[in-house]
Amino acid sequence: MHTRLPPLNALRTFDAAARAGSFRGAAEALHVTQSAVSHQIKFLEDSLGVHLFTRTARGIELSQAGEAFHRHVRTAFDAIDQGMRALNRLTRPDDLTIQTYSTVAVRWLMPRIASFQKRCPGVVIRLTTAQDDPDLTDDTCDVALLIGKPPAVRVRTTYLFTPRLYPVCTPRLAETLHALGDLAGQAILQVHPSRGDWQVWLGAVGLTAIDPDAGLRFDSYDHALRMAARGHGVALGMEPYAAEEFAAGVLVRPFPEHDVKPDFHWYIASPETRAEAPHVRAFHAWMREQVENDPALAGLREPAT
Repeated sequence: MHTRLPPLNALRTFDAAARAGSFRGAAEALHVTQSAVSHQIKFLEDSLGVHLFTRTARGIELSQAGEAFHRHVRTAFDAIDQGMRALNRLTRPDDLTIQTYSTVAVRWLMPRIASFQKRCPGVVIRLTTAQDDPDLTDDTCDVALLIGKPPAVRVRTTYLFTPRLYPVCTPRLAETLHALGDLAGQAILQVHPSRGDWQVWLGAVGLTAIDPDAGLRFDSYDHALRMAARGHGVALGMEPYAAEEFAAGVLVRPFPEHDVKPDFHWYIASPETRAEAPHVRAFHAWMREQVENDPALAGLREPAT
């Protein structure tokens, strides 16, 4: 039985290699050489007396023992990361940690965030992005800008607006789309983390035979909209994502009479433990102002039901 803990550096290297799926990826993440990663992994395997990785023609894979061990190592490092965030909030109470999706950050929040900094100059903003919603019950972020249905417990939420869903494409492609059924012959650009959005729109307009997963898939709305603007297919739009492309005339809505309102909303949420902090309350108020003053969102701010 192994009772002595391996060196932290070796465990950190193992975790990085397991997450990256390669020694090269681990080396890039840790800013060390690939040979240094190999050395640390060999040292750890020798210390534990097991092979943690299986070397294959395509690279490396976790062995059965490696998978079992990494579940615990990953949990431990994630717990340390959460602990560091909690410590930072205690020692730097005026910091504001914001989490949202990459498309929301790039296309809507980042162009506006300077005005919040001007209003609250003493607040240090830490903006992170992720595909999944954060666990607001673990107090790892102060504010989350989210799309969906607000959770019911231990979270303070502020409703922002209910978007519309609609296909978007280049003006040239739109000229070939005379009826809804013409979409059947087009490349559908799918956003995998939000794959249900296309299904909501297709179901609402009666095009259930079209499979939105049969075309190109992307990990964000931003990527799909960029490809649509280059004429590579039809993407799904949602306020306020394509406002710049609409203004520039590079994207249009081929079926403006078939907008669909989904049963989800844009909202901001904060853990109950952070909701009354002055800078958190200021951010909630600032976000409401941004929505009310955005022409692209006119008419979409309705009371959430």
